[in-house]
Formats: sequence, structure tokens, C-alpha cells
Amino acid sequence: MFNLAATLIPKLATDGEFHGPSIDEFFPEILFNVAGIPVHRIHLVQLLSVIAVVLILWLGTRRMTVVPGRFQSLVEMGLGLVRGNIAHDLLGRKDGDRFLPILTTIFFMVLFMNITGIIPFLNIAGTSIAAVPLTLAIVSYVTFIYAGMRRHGFRFFKNALLPQGVPGFAMPIVAIIELLSTFILRPVTLMLRLLMNMVVGHMLLVLCFGATQFFFFTVGGGWAALGVGTLAFGGAFTLFEILVAVLQAYVFTVLTAVYIQLAVAEEH
Repeated sequence: MFNLAATLIPKLATDGEFHGPSIDEFFPEILFNVAGIPVHRIHLVQLLSVIAVVLILWLGTRRMTVVPGRFQSLVEMGLGLVRGNIAHDLLGRKDGDRFLPILTTIFFMVLFMNITGIIPFLNIAGTSIAAVPLTLAIVSYVTFIYAGMRRHGFRFFKNALLPQGVPGFAMPIVAIIELLSTFILRPVTLMLRLLMNMVVGHMLLVLCFGATQFFFFTVGGGWAALGVGTLAFGGAFTLFEILVAVLQAYVFTVLTAVYIQLAVAEEH
């Protein structure tokens, strides 16, 4: 029987030497198997994030009142941010309301999975392995294609690959560039932007707090002064990670809305 709490905490310096974070942080040991499927601690973090977002949104909207309390106001603020500042501003009211469910889901899913990176005993973002960012990028990409096909039919691909006003001799080059940038690189960059921010953020926090533990409890003595500095940096990076978690959720949702707007526009 394993100690789950101990397993969820990243392994730091325990052998008298300092070990900085490595890519192995994102390939943790398997905790158990469910129907033959291996489950590790990042999977648990992802599951807890999904449960948390569903529970919070359900509790915040199940008995809404005209004069909202603090909790309802907080939930309404998040929902209003996606609806007003993203969906309606970028897509207009009609298309904004049509795609609002998927934009809201993307925003809160990314936000809650990002924020687990600074929560004690979780200590890692659910978006710090490729599966979740890739899945969300595919959802964004499929929604982009669906929106364009529904509005323009197969003419959508012609409009995307061959923008109006391009001279005939330049059309093959422009078509190749648009194919790469719009239909191949777009989902890849969307995934990597989110993934790399969460990976780097986790490694910075592990480095700072791992060094703090090393200076305070392994080396001790005058070296503890350096531990104060690394602890301060860790606190500052934690606040920065909160900002990054919210910002990345906002950026991912905004880019999805922008792609949809480009798909439904008359000209590309």
C-alpha cells in the first residue's frame, strides 16, 4: 500500500545532494491501473480538476438569485468574461452565443487544470503533459473547420488557401504557406504554447522550493540564508504562475474564438 500524499509531492533532495527538476517530473510512476489503463498522479490531478470545475459551476448556478452572493458573483464574473469579453466581442452576439458552450468549457478546463500547479499536494498542472493541450487544440481546430464549413461549405477551403487579391503567379506559394500556417501549424502552436508555459512554470517552482528545502534542511547553517532567497523567489514565481494560469486560459480561449471568427468571415 503506497502513501498517496507522499507520492503526489515531487521528490526533492533526500540523499544529501541537490537534484534539480528534470523532464522525469512529467513521467511519474504509475500508481495503479483501472481496467488495464495505467494511472499516475497527473491523471489524478486532471480528474480532480474536472470534478472541481463541474462542482463549482453547478453550485454557482443552480440557485441563482437577483442579488448574488460572493460565490455566485465570482462564478458570474468568470462566465461573463467568456461571454462578453471573448464570445460576443469577437464573434458577435449570434455566433458568440452559438459557440459559447465550447468556449466556456475550454476556458474553465484550462484554468482549473493550470491552477493545480500551485496547489499543495498536487504541485503540477494537469496541462503539463501533452494529452490535454493536444485534445483541446484538436477541439479548437475541429470547431474552426466546422464553423467554416457550415458557413461557406467547401468554398471555405478555397477562401482560406487562396485569399482574394493574390496575383496568379503567387497563388501556389501562398496556398502552400496558408496550408501550413492555417491547417497544420495552427493546432500545433496552440498546443505547444499552453504545454510549454506549464512545463516551464512547474520546473521553476520545483527548482526554487527544492533549493529551499536543500538549503534549510540538508545543508543548514549559514547556507539557510540562501534558502530565504530561494523561498522568496518561489513565492514570487507562485504569484506569477497564478497570473500565467489565468492568462493562458484566456489566450487559448481567445485564439479559439479568433479562429472561429476567421472561419465564418466572408473573406480570409
